[in-house]
Amino acid sequence: LAAAAAQEFGSDESLEVKFKVQALIYPVLQALDFYTPSYQQNQAVPILYRPYMARFWLQYLGADAALEPLLLANNHSSLDQPAIGAVTRSRLNWTALLPAERRKHYQPVVREKGSPSVVSTVPGLTDVRASPLLAEQGVLGKTPKAYVMTCEFDVLRDDGLMYARRLQDAGVDVTSDHYDDGFHGCMVFANLPLMSSVGRRSMD
Repeated sequence: LAAAAAQEFGSDESLEVKFKVQALIYPVLQALDFYTPSYQQNQAVPILYRPYMARFWLQYLGADAALEPLLLANNHSSLDQPAIGAVTRSRLNWTALLPAERRKHYQPVVREKGSPSVVSTVPGLTDVRASPLLAEQGVLGKTPKAYVMTCEFDVLRDDGLMYARRLQDAGVDVTSDHYDDGFHGCMVFANLPLMSSVGRRSMD
């Protein structure tokens, strides 16, 4: 929501007051690819399992929970989906946006044929107000300087890394903090009785 709000406020020329910064802490930024390297690597890593994210997206968008298997298979973003063109796909093309150390040995999962009716049923899946990573470069360039925190053991890691890269490409000043031993929600574990080293460091 912070990224989406920054885009909306940045693009509204009628506003006299603008945001000074956008702070994105292990952000959720897209729902078209559930096979990014971080989704593949961390699909069964607590506390945010891969199936949970598909379920949460459907709940957030008020959609039928029965669509969860289609999202998890990337059937909703298949190549026969007319609502998702080449330009949109390029905005979350992790083979180009992620460094080699994050891509690792993982391969993209892009279906030739899938379930194109899903996006027409749930249009929010391609709405930039829900998926800020899909915004065009001109919109990103109008957003304020950004702080982006990502964690290695988090399905959302690559969403944040790709967004940071796209912001930088748009000329936005970005400060990125990546925790190699971090996990989703680690900031919660900054204090006793459930204190962790990475949780403490993430709050410093």
